[in-house]
Amino acid sequence: MFPRKLIPLVLIVLLLALIVGVPSAAADSSHARIIRLSLVTGDVRFAAKTHGDPLADSSAVWETASLNLPIRQGYVLATDNGRAEVEFENGAVAFLKENTVLQFYDLSLNDGALTTRLVLFQGSASFYVNPASGDYFSVTGGDFTVEANRRVTFRLDNYEDGSTVEDLSGRLTVLHKDQTTFLEKGQSLSMKAGDESSVSVGRLPEVDEFDRWVSGRIDTVSTATTAAMQYTNSPSYAPGFGSLYSYGSWFDCGGYGYGWRPFGAGYGWSPFTDGQWVLDPTFGWTWVSFQPWGWAPYHYGGWLFDSGCGGWFYSPPLLFGFNPRVPVRRLPPVVHPPRPIYHPVTAVFVRNKGNVGIVPMHPLDAKGKTPLNLERGVFSPAGSKGVNEQVIPGAPGQKWETLKSAPKEAFSSSLASTAPPVRVSRTVLQGSAGTRVVSTNRDSSIAYDPKEHRFVNANSGSSSAILSEKESVAASERTAAAANASARNATAGIPATTARNSTTPPPRNTVPPPAPHYYGGERGSANSSGSHSTWSGSRSSGSSSTGSSGRSTSAPAPAPHASGGRPH
Repeated sequence: MFPRKLIPLVLIVLLLALIVGVPSAAADSSHARIIRLSLVTGDVRFAAKTHGDPLADSSAVWETASLNLPIRQGYVLATDNGRAEVEFENGAVAFLKENTVLQFYDLSLNDGALTTRLVLFQGSASFYVNPASGDYFSVTGGDFTVEANRRVTFRLDNYEDGSTVEDLSGRLTVLHKDQTTFLEKGQSLSMKAGDESSVSVGRLPEVDEFDRWVSGRIDTVSTATTAAMQYTNSPSYAPGFGSLYSYGSWFDCGGYGYGWRPFGAGYGWSPFTDGQWVLDPTFGWTWVSFQPWGWAPYHYGGWLFDSGCGGWFYSPPLLFGFNPRVPVRRLPPVVHPPRPIYHPVTAVFVRNKGNVGIVPMHPLDAKGKTPLNLERGVFSPAGSKGVNEQVIPGAPGQKWETLKSAPKEAFSSSLASTAPPVRVSRTVLQGSAGTRVVSTNRDSSIAYDPKEHRFVNANSGSSSAILSEKESVAASERTAAAANASARNATAGIPATTARNSTTPPPRNTVPPPAPHYYGGERGSANSSGSHSTWSGSRSSGSSSTGSSGRSTSAPAPAPHASGGRPH
């Protein structure tokens, strides 16, 4: 075992090597963007590859999405009777409501700057964004694209007949054809499908249950992340560390510095005991933990074992095991601080006479070398449902070959195939309280009020939910059509769950605009201020100044350096 008293000295040497430019053995993987499915409730599915509209692509292969699934560029995430949360590397978060389909169209990395372009094909999703200088974040939904140029929280609804974006905090840029509209906190923009003249800027509607859920998640994640980051000694945001604070405890283990262990883990606990293997086309076999804390420990940093510290514990990334009391030369200031290096699994694959096993990765393991934790045992892979805690039996001094990656036949993926998502119908309710998209299918909240002699939102008792006469007729026609379709399907023996809307809507824009070659401000803004308002889940009760629109003619101005994307 490595002498504990030598750990800080060795780590300082490694850090100095990093400063003078010695390339990392895992530098290649640090240039690939990987984001995390951080929360799954109910029915959530994904497709790794689709062509055109995912809702109309019969060749797409859909699989059940599990917690901590690594999401790559091109993936499509869909919810049915469920919700999902996605955490990005810089602290941005996406929240998906029921019956929502979101595509991760572009996840690129250019000189440390993150370019994120998403497409909302259907449904409702909220986004918290806090881009660093040079980062670009946009969501395309229907006939317009929303760009987040600074810290902002917004919601986007997109359905067959129209789209709406709501600015909860910060300032948004909305692009629709050759026009640019800026929204301030408390404003919303709605547009009917294919009707450029229908663009309308108003105030936010009343808060619904989904808004309250998003607000609670933001508060929980931001508080936990802020509390956990003090133990990482990292200059940049580290994804998944908020979950460590919520589901485990940090402790000082002498010369190792701070370590972490999940609640309830005793001396006999070991990692890699509850999860599954997923074969990634680029990284190979990837460990997907079933535990809510199981992202950071299995993709960043390493593992240490010390009997005096209670057995196995996790050591955070970058400055592995540094004790805060040990003086360390800081890295020179840079626009984009180095991010933790992603590993498909924080373990080393080893083989002996056909037996393949894993050894938890030590922070000081060198690529291709014998893992330092080998003396603690080799854990036997248990197919696709996890790793057995028992050590593979063998004679003393048995030699294990270190593998760069596990053979394809070493494991079997346990992702379950599932049915594709279905298209649902929605319409737009407009009133004094703003614009809200609601359902007109068989689960619709639209109902006929005999006293008002109009169609109203049955989930709201306010008069602002009453539809106009024209909208009432449209809602009536949609409801009747949906009822007729349901009756026809029932006669034909088609399950009601697959009969929400079998028609294909007119084609709409599903290709995001290209990210600007240089990005640091706003399109059409000659002087973008660098203010970063604190996230707030509350809605503005009144409207702000009217948003301006016009052609983007001036070059974007540089934005001040952001705080690294940490949600707080």
